[in-house]
Amino acid sequence: MADEKRRSSAGGGDRGGRERTGGQGAIRTVPFPADLSVLGVGMQVGPMGTGRTWHAQAPLHRVHRIDFHAVMLFTGGPVRHMVDFAEYEATAGDVLWIRPGQVHRFARDTGYRGTVLTMQPGFLPRATVEAAGLYRYDLPPLLHPRPDHRAALEASLAQLRREYEDDTTLPLGLHTAVLRHALSAFLLRLAHLAASSAEAARSGPADTAFTLFRDAVEAGFATNHSVSAYADALGYSRRTLVRVVRAATGRTPKAFIDRRVVLEAKRLLAHTDLPIGRVGAAVGFPDAANFSRFFHQHTDRTPAAFRAEVR
Repeated sequence: MADEKRRSSAGGGDRGGRERTGGQGAIRTVPFPADLSVLGVGMQVGPMGTGRTWHAQAPLHRVHRIDFHAVMLFTGGPVRHMVDFAEYEATAGDVLWIRPGQVHRFARDTGYRGTVLTMQPGFLPRATVEAAGLYRYDLPPLLHPRPDHRAALEASLAQLRREYEDDTTLPLGLHTAVLRHALSAFLLRLAHLAASSAEAARSGPADTAFTLFRDAVEAGFATNHSVSAYADALGYSRRTLVRVVRAATGRTPKAFIDRRVVLEAKRLLAHTDLPIGRVGAAVGFPDAANFSRFFHQHTDRTPAAFRAEVR
């Protein structure tokens, strides 16, 4: 039975074809298929390839979102993959890291080759989640590791896969504990690579200030677009906030906020049937005309044109 589960779960398939939907206005979310994990643990790891699907009945070539982490290490390519409305081309040796809530779309006509790891939020302890920066949405999803870094990642992932597939030599509690340790080791390597590739591996007050700002924007972007308001709430001067955000992202705080607002608007336009006025209200624009001007300014398309393009 465990072998059958492994074969089914290696590509992230879900036997029941479950999707979370909530009627008009709900964003399609593919849930983590815990029932297909070996022994039901909160992670899966296995090969990508012909005959293996991400989700048994999901239209993978259409945009959707997942509620878990997915890390793909490619041994072939090129593969074009859309993440949060940006197109990325991965080839052999590259790593693609999709985080919970990000919208993405698989290429229709290209084969995915390599290894895929999926992990359910909550499987790792909070200290590891914070140390590994698992929710650094400011970091790029596509990574191009150097050969030595790639080799270290592959070795770490291979060890994790061996532990995952060994479901007979340890009782479930110890098996899960070993998996958490092996997974933590892999993700800490991956997170260091992601931070380094984005020149964002920093420590000290500046990094703390940016982290607080990023988290505050994530919590409040739907109603608060004011840099000064964020600075006041966090106890920093506007000048300090400008400095630390520019150092971490290369953007001004206002550009960082606007980018998050535009991303959410794109998600709602692509995934829901909400009227454009309600999409605008959901991201902090009670006036539909103001929302349309803002969206056009940042995308060179009207909301209606963008919706028609992605559907």
